[in-house]
Amino acid sequence: MQNVVSVKNLSKTYGNQFQALNNINLDIKQNEIFALLGPNGAGKTTLISIICGIVTPSIGTVEVGNYDIIKDYRKTRSQIGLVPQELTLEQFEIVYNNVSYTRGLYGKPPNPQHIEKILKDLSLWDKKDSKINELSGGMKRRVLIAKALSHEPSVLFLDEPSAGVDVELRKDMWEVIKNLRNKGVTIILTTHYIEEAEAIADRVAVINKGEMIVVDETSNLIKSLGQKTLTIDLHETVKTLPESLNNYKLTIVNGGLSIDYQYDTQSKQTGITSLLQDMKEAGLKLKDLNTEQSSLEKIFVELVKEK
Repeated sequence: MQNVVSVKNLSKTYGNQFQALNNINLDIKQNEIFALLGPNGAGKTTLISIICGIVTPSIGTVEVGNYDIIKDYRKTRSQIGLVPQELTLEQFEIVYNNVSYTRGLYGKPPNPQHIEKILKDLSLWDKKDSKINELSGGMKRRVLIAKALSHEPSVLFLDEPSAGVDVELRKDMWEVIKNLRNKGVTIILTTHYIEEAEAIADRVAVINKGEMIVVDETSNLIKSLGQKTLTIDLHETVKTLPESLNNYKLTIVNGGLSIDYQYDTQSKQTGITSLLQDMKEAGLKLKDLNTEQSSLEKIFVELVKEK
């Protein structure tokens, strides 16, 4: 699949000698949802700002649609839509005019059919004559996306798209993002909601202290770095474990009614069979077994901790 964004050897050092980015290399494919994760101050905003032409890089190159962001600024900027985290909207303007006006700022001729299509795709058509200040927070977020799509970009940046949105509206926003991808738009999002990346992203990048730690498909990241936890429920509570089980690194949970055992899904031998046999020989009576895959959040925490 063709790369729509290509970042090569990118670094950014500000005037106070603070290095926000250090030798970033990244390719983002056409028509994918790409999630950029990292703690506060990791460099996410700086990276996006450079790609969008808002901040100038110190070293390195960035191309959007095979055009250089410095040499071909107008061509690259016209391909990008940016949805900021803050709800920066003209509160007393009606929705339709607000979105149409943004299209004109990019030098695009009026296209009522396109504006209508965007508003319908985002379930905003019935709000087209409403003033911005009459809308809910979730609807205002959709208006920001509509404005970013008004000039027909091929790449859409979403900075914390679910910030300040409740759980139900957050899931609605995920569906909006998936639908945009299905219509051919490449989505790049930053998020503090790990479950958001896990739910909708095709690939994930983890950045910390200005350096790219890992880039991989979401499912591969969970599969290759994640561990599974086997929870063994017992018939009777235990306060301590027999010495014969010390090699398994078990954890007593649930008030002594359960035992957790973590194992590597990629290992040839998980040790589960021998564990269960040794538990039986130690006189522990098993009631039930459950397994749980490590979430992307746990992987993210471990990656940042290791870095």
